[in-house]
Amino acid sequence: MHTFYCETAIMTCQKWRNNILGYGLWVCFVLDLVSLTILALCNEVSSEIFTAKHQEGRSFLGSGLNVTGTQKLLLSLNKAAVKSIQSPDGDIIDCVLLHHQLAFDHPKLADHKLQEAPSSWPRGIVAESNSSQSSDEELQLWHRMGRCPTGTIPVRRTKAEDILRAVAAKKSFGRKTNEPLIPSSPPGAPQDSSSYGHEHAIAYVRGHQFHGAQASINVWRPRIQVSHEFSLSQMWLLSGSFVRLNSIEAGWQVSPELYGDINPRFFTYWTSDGYQSTGCYNLLCSGFIQVGHGIALGASISPVSSFSGAQYDINILIWKDPRTGNWWMAYGQNSVVGYWPAELFPHLRSYATMIEWGGEVVNTRPGGKHTATQMGSGHFPEQGFSQASYIRNIGLVDSRNQLQLPSYLHTLAQRPRCYDIKSSYNKNWGLHVYYGGPGQNPGCR
Repeated sequence: MHTFYCETAIMTCQKWRNNILGYGLWVCFVLDLVSLTILALCNEVSSEIFTAKHQEGRSFLGSGLNVTGTQKLLLSLNKAAVKSIQSPDGDIIDCVLLHHQLAFDHPKLADHKLQEAPSSWPRGIVAESNSSQSSDEELQLWHRMGRCPTGTIPVRRTKAEDILRAVAAKKSFGRKTNEPLIPSSPPGAPQDSSSYGHEHAIAYVRGHQFHGAQASINVWRPRIQVSHEFSLSQMWLLSGSFVRLNSIEAGWQVSPELYGDINPRFFTYWTSDGYQSTGCYNLLCSGFIQVGHGIALGASISPVSSFSGAQYDINILIWKDPRTGNWWMAYGQNSVVGYWPAELFPHLRSYATMIEWGGEVVNTRPGGKHTATQMGSGHFPEQGFSQASYIRNIGLVDSRNQLQLPSYLHTLAQRPRCYDIKSSYNKNWGLHVYYGGPGQNPGCR
């Protein structure tokens, strides 16, 4: 079929789809199936995607649920796609036009001028020679099936079951319910180990004005004991306190409740009010503006590390643009993903006052005992390389936009017999940490 007629027909279907909020969810699925039929005729989509979409529509419509709220949220999150890619893990990655992404629905961004590239990169970045991954050729599973074209961004499609899992758990879809671990003063003082059921093992720096940070984070697939717990490894950039806390976060996590499986996934998070009512994971609300077409937020990472075997990292760099004040993020070998606009943050608009690196686990105490959900590799830091999880290539960006190595790292584990962290130094990795643990064990109940 001629390309011009394909594109015209597809865009017409998707335009109708985005203007039928009041006509019922079945109309959306009909138009999606029409669009997929056109794409199939144009050789742009496989029969597997067509079949998956048909089954999704049939099962959702057959549930008999009152889904008005879910329907509206799905229509809000899932923007019209010019191309869709079926990932081997069951995800559908929609290639959405950059200017049509959800971020621009945010009221504070009504007059925001899109920044298509950072005005400058931090000086002192050195190509990562020790990484097990040297490019973004296959950092995510969906890359095996194709790529999004220039001018679009890859968006993991939200499905009805994703929302319904959060509803069943009585949680707000796409949002955290806790504050990060803020170390007491002086460092090492006793901590409240409850933290709303969240337990941490972190390294941190504070007491200066930080304009960015970087890390290479070892990727594993930790065991999750119950579906509404999660395990993550990430980097936090923080400013403010309590309900005024501003936080930018990125790393990998395993969360069956959020994603519906046990794959480690690249994720981001942000909040400007201490996790009260602002912010979300990935692109599940307006805010973060994506400009790169290579990496999908919330998509599965591949490959992952194995015990006493090959080790794999993800490289993350976050820094404040010296000219615009926007907070940029790069993934892999300096591949720009996008940015958090300065307008979102009253405190991070200036700088971060604390940087943290480490792991976090939700402990719901299933059966009245400490959870067996693992952090990192599920092994304690003393076991070292290829057995314990690590974070290396740790760096800080100063007010001159210069990448510096930290002169120190504080460490803090809330329950070291469950999950612990140890810092170390060598010439190749500089300051780095090993962290993690199995959760429930004879010393952790």
